[in-house]
Amino acid sequence: MGADEVVITGMGATTPLGGDVDSFWQGLLEGRSGVRRIDDVLAGYPRLEELPTRIGAPMAVSPDTVLARVQARRMDRCQQAALVAARQAWADAGTPGVEGERLAVVIGTGIGGVNTLLDQDDLIEEKGPGRVSPLTVPMLMPNGAAAWISIELGAKAGVYTTSAACASGAEAIAQGVRLIKSGEADVVIAGGAEACIAPLTIAGFAQSRTLSKRNDEPARASRPFDVDRDGFVLGEGAGVVVLERAGFAAARGARPVARVAGFGITADAYHITGPDPSGEGQIRALHAALRTAGLTPGDVDHVNCHATSTVVGDTGEAVAIQGALHDGVVLTAPKGAIGHLVGAAGAVESIATVLSVAEGVIPPTLNLENKAPEVTLDVVTGEPRKQAIRAAVCNSFGFGGQNVSLLFTPA
Repeated sequence: MGADEVVITGMGATTPLGGDVDSFWQGLLEGRSGVRRIDDVLAGYPRLEELPTRIGAPMAVSPDTVLARVQARRMDRCQQAALVAARQAWADAGTPGVEGERLAVVIGTGIGGVNTLLDQDDLIEEKGPGRVSPLTVPMLMPNGAAAWISIELGAKAGVYTTSAACASGAEAIAQGVRLIKSGEADVVIAGGAEACIAPLTIAGFAQSRTLSKRNDEPARASRPFDVDRDGFVLGEGAGVVVLERAGFAAARGARPVARVAGFGITADAYHITGPDPSGEGQIRALHAALRTAGLTPGDVDHVNCHATSTVVGDTGEAVAIQGALHDGVVLTAPKGAIGHLVGAAGAVESIATVLSVAEGVIPPTLNLENKAPEVTLDVVTGEPRKQAIRAAVCNSFGFGGQNVSLLFTPA
């Protein structure tokens, strides 16, 4: 491994399946669902019965129970989740002894502090401007999560926020790799966070006909690649990884989990919400990941799919994968278990991809009972599949035509 290659030395997550990486990973392997009725989350909304979707995938461990009470009150739920995951990743990496000027942060979010925005808007309408919190702006600003992590860990090489809708977390990891490759940092804390389960976002997604309405079957609602899929389930959480220059990691005796071998970022320039049906942009992202890694399509054994459980999106991705790679590649789709974590999805699912590479096992796709006939590739269902993986791709695609493919190989 070259000294300038980029490796992952630590990982942290808080998800609908558990409050850390181990519980998340075990939940995926066991085929558990983090989707449930969210009447408690929506309690107090006066027109609850009018919402067509009342299911979601909240974090299994609320981040405000992990952080100190005073600190949690100064942060939006999205920021809380990011800091919890970052602390885990930093500890998992062995708290690298890196100078602040060589340490950067890149955290993606699709929406940011929407709960703070909505809560404070309610407050100003009910009690007037004098009751609005002076922390409103830092709590709702999209860069708040990255800033809090930077402050806690002393990262001074740059604090960046990627916002590419559902591809935000994956793009953050790609940008972290760029910072190391360009020589601007030796270590980058990168990932994504989202906490936007609220009546407004649910109603907005529902109006665009992208949410599942299986209110009476929450655990069976998110059905990637299934012929009966009817939309995604809104989730929340955070995933963070510690990226290091391989030479820096080796010098301090760190043991990498995997290598970020390549990445591709492209745009469809087609539609504000719908993917290009030709899959051309997704194929280019996959090809770019292969090119930057110096690999061929035949080298990729596994793809962790974006597959949100929408009718158009899942099919288009399967077609793009088949067009860019090969018929023998093995797929899985974590959103069947955790729902769609929006800006955190790419980061959390990258962690799952890295663990598949490191442990040689692919978790099953939950709720895939009758595969859509147009999806001809091999999708893991039922039990986890043990297999050696030479290279794996994690796909993330977002509204606006944002496409990101990350390619991981064993360390």
